Amino acid sequence: MNNPYIPTKTGGISQQWQAVSWIVALLVAFGLGLGTGYLVWGKDAPTVAGPTAAQTAATQAPIDLPDTPQQVTRYDIPVDGQPALGPADAPITLVAFSDNECPYCLKWYAETWPLIQQNYGDRVRLVFRDFPLPNHPNAQPAAEAAACAFEQGKYWEFQDLIFNNTGILGDTTYLKFAQQIGLDEAAFKACYEEGRYRDAVTADRDWASELGVSSTPTFFINGIALVGAQPYETFQQVIEMELAGKFTD
Repeated sequence: MNNPYIPTKTGGISQQWQAVSWIVALLVAFGLGLGTGYLVWGKDAPTVAGPTAAQTAATQAPIDLPDTPQQVTRYDIPVDGQPALGPADAPITLVAFSDNECPYCLKWYAETWPLIQQNYGDRVRLVFRDFPLPNHPNAQPAAEAAACAFEQGKYWEFQDLIFNNTGILGDTTYLKFAQQIGLDEAAFKACYEEGRYRDAVTADRDWASELGVSSTPTFFINGIALVGAQPYETFQQVIEMELAGKFTD
C-alpha cells in the first residue's frame, strides 16, 4: 500500500518571500506571504465558539476589489492523497498546515472555516497537512492517529474530536475516539501502535519547513501564502480576488 501522507516535493518553488497588502472593506490590513501578515490573537488560548450572528451577517457585505491586479508569488503545494473536504475541481484549493495542539489552528477551524463553507460551498476545497510544533508533545501522535483514521475513511470525524478535546489528548483517548466514530478498533490500534504514519507526518513537517513554513496555522490559497489565524474577512478578500482574476504571478 502506498503511503498517501508522504509528500512529494514538486516544481521550482521560490525561497524568496513576497508580500502583498491592501485594506479590506472593514479596514483590516494584512500581509500576504510567508514571514509576514501573522495576526497575533493574544497570549491566552482562544475560546472555542462558532461564528456569531453578527459575524455571519457581516460576511454578506460586498467586497471592494482593486482595479489593478496584484502581483503575488505562488507556491506549488502537493495535495494528492491528503485529507480533503470539497470537490477536487473546486476553483479554490485552501491548504492548511496545522498543529493539533495549536489554539489558533483550533480557533480558525471552529470560527473561520465554517464561514468559508457557508459562503463559498463547493467553490472551496480544504486540504489538511501536518506541521506538528516541537513544543506541543501531543501534536505529532495526534497527527499519526488521525492518519490511521484517514486510512479508514474517517479523518475529519477524528480531527473534529481532536480539536474538541485538546486538553485530554493521549494514547487512550485516541482509542476511545476510534470506538466513538465506529472505526475498526483492532486495525486502528495496530496502525497507531506500530507508528505506521510517524515518518510520513515528520516528512510533511520537514517538507513545509524547507519551503519556509515556521508557524501554525499557515495557509496556501491556490498557492498564495497567508500566514496566521487571520479573520474571515481576510480569507474572503483573497478568495474573491482569486475568483475575479485579480492576482498575477
